[in-house]
Amino acid sequence: MIISAEKCGYCGACVAVCPKDILELYDMKITAYDGCEKCDFCLVVCPLGAIKRG
Repeated sequence: MIISAEKCGYCGACVAVCPKDILELYDMKITAYDGCEKCDFCLVVCPLGAIKRG
């Protein structure tokens, strides 16, 4: 996944829905760790379209 820092509003919606808990919101930055299963939950809930498949 590719997270656009310019578009991200740091709402944490993607962090809340990730079933693998690989997303972290810390200090106004979203970090994605290894283990993504491409469920696309984060893409669907992002209100600003900041997450793309990569």
